[in-house]
Amino acid sequence: MSSPYGPQHAPAGDVGTALMMIDSRLRSIREGRTETDAEQQELIEHFAASLGRQGAHDVLNGTCTLIYMFMMWLREAHEDHGKDVIEYVVPSLVATMRMMPKSVRPEAVPTMAGLVIAAGTGLSPNLWRQQYGDWTREEMTPLEVTAFLLAEHINRITDDPDFATRMVTRALTTAEEED
Repeated sequence: MSSPYGPQHAPAGDVGTALMMIDSRLRSIREGRTETDAEQQELIEHFAASLGRQGAHDVLNGTCTLIYMFMMWLREAHEDHGKDVIEYVVPSLVATMRMMPKSVRPEAVPTMAGLVIAAGTGLSPNLWRQQYGDWTREEMTPLEVTAFLLAEHINRITDDPDFATRMVTRALTTAEEED
């Protein structure tokens, strides 16, 4: 039975820009740059302003699509080993977010956990979230953190620092070739 929260009912959004942002953050962390410098922050703010309201909404949808894609890959990987993705991914994700109170306020953790559980069970994270109202400004950083942590988890599992980015890039390329 099809759910109204299924991914086929959700806009994919700007997955390319969302992936670029997550990949940039992954590379920065690997290089030991954990703080955003003033110049980088100014560029980010300028870029965000240039997107406009619809562009920002598209990137938000793209980030949700990334979370869905990452969770579907993790689900398949865990099922191949007879394990439940929710049991093995969500607790460590929640524990990590709780160690990041500057980026992820405690009240955002349950929402992000629910979002990941929704994606892990085949539902659109964005449509799942929308049933509780509009996204808030306070949820934007936790959403980015969630996508980042899932990508990093995939990269650690595969022992390849670029696997998650390459996986999504291949999927986008394949989708474009099919159109």
